[in-house]
Amino acid sequence: MWNLHGTHAQDGDLAELVGLRHKYYIVRLETDKDFQSHRGVLKHNDLIGKPWGSLVYSHLGSPFYLLQPSLGEILRELPRNTQILYPKDIGYILVNMGIGPGQTVLEAGTGSGSLTSAFAYAIGQSGKIYSYDVKPEAQKLAIKNLTRLGLVDRVDFKIRNIAEGFDETGVDALFLDVPTPHEFIAQVKAALKPGGFFGCILPTTNQVSKLLHALRIYNFGFVDVVETMLRFYKPEPERLRPTDRMVAHTGFLIFGRPIITPVEEGFDFENESPGNLNSLSDE
Repeated sequence: MWNLHGTHAQDGDLAELVGLRHKYYIVRLETDKDFQSHRGVLKHNDLIGKPWGSLVYSHLGSPFYLLQPSLGEILRELPRNTQILYPKDIGYILVNMGIGPGQTVLEAGTGSGSLTSAFAYAIGQSGKIYSYDVKPEAQKLAIKNLTRLGLVDRVDFKIRNIAEGFDETGVDALFLDVPTPHEFIAQVKAALKPGGFFGCILPTTNQVSKLLHALRIYNFGFVDVVETMLRFYKPEPERLRPTDRMVAHTGFLIFGRPIITPVEEGFDFENESPGNLNSLSDE
């Protein structure tokens, strides 16, 4: 399983082998198994027990560093049958939605399980993820991916069209990765606790506009629309400059919080309006 503890590689650990030009491979270390690539063969028995960070060589003499893989590296290498969220977006989602230990998180659009994996890692052993999808084959791959990481017990997978609603109520956070999220905001509000965290990712501006209208109708405040850009620099002290390529637009991230308006609290205004609390997010 994926283990970031310890100082030495152990049987069963996920290991990252980083070769020339930083090409890396993620493998599970198993007694008597081999890792094979065009740069040669590495025997797992020779890796098990070595300190992390060790330099090792294949039978052809090609060098590899033996490292513990980061979450981002694991997510980039997940087997997939759909487009996955990028680590740059996932990191912002986790922080902006306050995902942490002990929380209950809902998601719709399991896909290959990249965001599910990040959620499951963040909520710890005391939290719970409920993941909905309409495609059984997609969830089968996600279950396989989370099993590989040792995180599958933290997730309850459900096959359901979310138009029928969610089973859970009062959850801390809810994320949608579906093509028409504006059609399900009533279901989202019914599942989220008041003031909870809502998030969504969409590829086009017209989809975002439809979602913004729906969020306004259902009294979501503190609404933000953002995109994240990631640029790497060449780490050379004497000629530091950006690399030739960058990870630019990968989707629009939309966030909001379900709020309780004075009308929902039962106040009766004869001559005044409670106002549009969505304007709070513009201040």
